Amino acid sequence: MTRHAEGTFDVKMSSPGTDDATAGTAISRFGIDKQFHGDLEGSSKGLMLSAGDPAKGNAGYVAIEQVTGNLAGHAGSFALQHMGIMENGGYKLTVIVVPGSGTGELAGLTGAMTIVIANGKHSYTLEYTLPAAQ
Repeated sequence: MTRHAEGTFDVKMSSPGTDDATAGTAISRFGIDKQFHGDLEGSSKGLMLSAGDPAKGNAGYVAIEQVTGNLAGHAGSFALQHMGIMENGGYKLTVIVVPGSGTGELAGLTGAMTIVIANGKHSYTLEYTLPAAQ
């Protein structure tokens, strides 16, 4: 049975550096530090790589973050994998639970997260499943 979780999160990004490309676009690295609130209470740490020209509305990024906390009464951790593209000012973002990454009471977790940024605030919805024993 698919379950639904939602809430907000605060995010801090740090920039450990940029790898200058010999020819072409530079690749930037960022550290991710989040605090989740709502049905998911916890924190995450991660790493993002990005390239492109976001000032002109065109860029892409990939990221992995490790989430630790409590999801609807289940304690444990899991990883999220991001893939985002911004093209001509529009964007497409896919965030999935990395298969096999769940630990503790979140072992076997699968799902996908939707992230919304509105008026400078971040929110999420997570559609997920846990094994029947959980």
